[in-house]
Amino acid sequence: MERFIALYRALDQTQSQNAKLNALRAYFSEADPHEAAWAVELLRGGHARRFIPPKKLRLWLAEYLGLPIDLVEECYQHVGDLSETVALLLPNRSNPSGNLPPLPYLAEVQLPRLATLPEAEQKAWLHEQWKKLSFWEAFLFHKLLLGAMRVGVAEGLLTRALAEALHLPEAHVAQRLSAEWKPSPRFYEHLRAQAEATLDPYPFFLAYPLEDLGENFPEKLGSLSEYQVEWKWDGMRVQLVRRKSGLALWSRGGVCITEGFPDIVQRFAPLPPDTVIDGELLIVKDGLVQPFAALQRRLLRKKVSAALLRELPATIYAYDLLEWEGKDLRELPLRERRRMLEEIALRYPFVEVSPLIAPADWAELERYRDQPPLGAEGLMLKRQDSPYLTGRRRGYWWKYKRNPFSVDAVLVYAQRGHGRRSGWFTDLTFALWDGHGQLITFAKAYSGLTDAEMQELTRWVRAHAIEKVGPVVKVPPVWVFEIAFEGIQRSNRHKCGYAVRFPRILRWRKDKPASEADTIYTLERLAAPLSLPEGEY
Repeated sequence: MERFIALYRALDQTQSQNAKLNALRAYFSEADPHEAAWAVELLRGGHARRFIPPKKLRLWLAEYLGLPIDLVEECYQHVGDLSETVALLLPNRSNPSGNLPPLPYLAEVQLPRLATLPEAEQKAWLHEQWKKLSFWEAFLFHKLLLGAMRVGVAEGLLTRALAEALHLPEAHVAQRLSAEWKPSPRFYEHLRAQAEATLDPYPFFLAYPLEDLGENFPEKLGSLSEYQVEWKWDGMRVQLVRRKSGLALWSRGGVCITEGFPDIVQRFAPLPPDTVIDGELLIVKDGLVQPFAALQRRLLRKKVSAALLRELPATIYAYDLLEWEGKDLRELPLRERRRMLEEIALRYPFVEVSPLIAPADWAELERYRDQPPLGAEGLMLKRQDSPYLTGRRRGYWWKYKRNPFSVDAVLVYAQRGHGRRSGWFTDLTFALWDGHGQLITFAKAYSGLTDAEMQELTRWVRAHAIEKVGPVVKVPPVWVFEIAFEGIQRSNRHKCGYAVRFPRILRWRKDKPASEADTIYTLERLAAPLSLPEGEY
């Protein structure tokens, strides 16, 4: 466990990607395979099981320290991370106890056993640990206990470190990690083994936002003729894997969603074995791509009724062909893979290929981007000579979303953030006027302000708080913020009548009084051409 703690500290205390790579490579070069497997699982965000409820843990901590629970709660709200709060409050801050067992034993045996004990025994056992654990031991122990392990390590960096430590090709390691596996002493054997023709997906190739290149991006990209341009559909990116043993549908997040889409399985079953297609999962009804909210209704169900299948028919718009007749095509240029995909669609008409766009110049491309069809959220630009790589690789694929929707909304509630933002009020709730002089909440936003703006807003919230309910602070309706979002849909579950996707702050409108903020009717006008009433898909 000491080696994993040292690795976590090294990763936590640097922003340098090279420093993180060096720390990871050194760790995996020497780590026990079983511990290394658990380290990979945790660094990738896995193992989210919670063994003790957070509220109960705070109550027991207050009892152990002899502090009022309200004071412990206030500490937690100030710090923003329960594991760090516990580690800071425990008395043994600096002397490592060496009391923690190896990481695999802790994750597989000790913590699961703790969860089965009577409450009194759980509390007594934790009290014993709290007497001994140092800050970093307590911090990581409680991260595991609460299922809240989060580390700033990109998937590609982790894959590269493993590949270099074990002297394996990076693409091979990525393929093995994308397959289903569990932490075990044979982890390194699993990584070194040759990939079999299973129902597991390939690692997805991802695009960079075109805006990253700045306003003069046409000069940096070169000739538009070098790119394949297509719609960026607002569905779910998937891979469809067809083998002799069956067919599987995988999300970009590595979740197998086959069971929830029997219509897809039935439609694509005639494909020959050893075929892998990359595409977008969508709901298409009467020839029209439906809003993402329609797909969400399918995603929320593992078992789908015949009525829902008729109401919300799913399909895949195919983007790319990754494997055909057992041959891995990822190293071929995109233009060749696209040609093969179109030929397959002629032989198997149920394969719908996402249409291409042929703008004459950059000005026409902008017009396409500003007026996408229903169900699209912008454009994709892919170099025609690009292979299908792993993860996000700069220079090959670019996503160019349409300008987001936006409204001017009034700040009405604020809450402290978590982690680095724990001392600032960054979790903000915004409202719009209802036409009768009342503010109706419509969205929360957490990002978009600079550090200086967050500090300024925090000082104002502290000075002008009207009421506090738990961690939430009510503030007077003074400040207006421009809130951007990617999509909007009618919703009976939201007080304002609409749900918005990916809300974030564009700017602090200090030039605008609250009385001039937008109304609910603004949302209604934005939603009208884009969505259907809830339940009418």
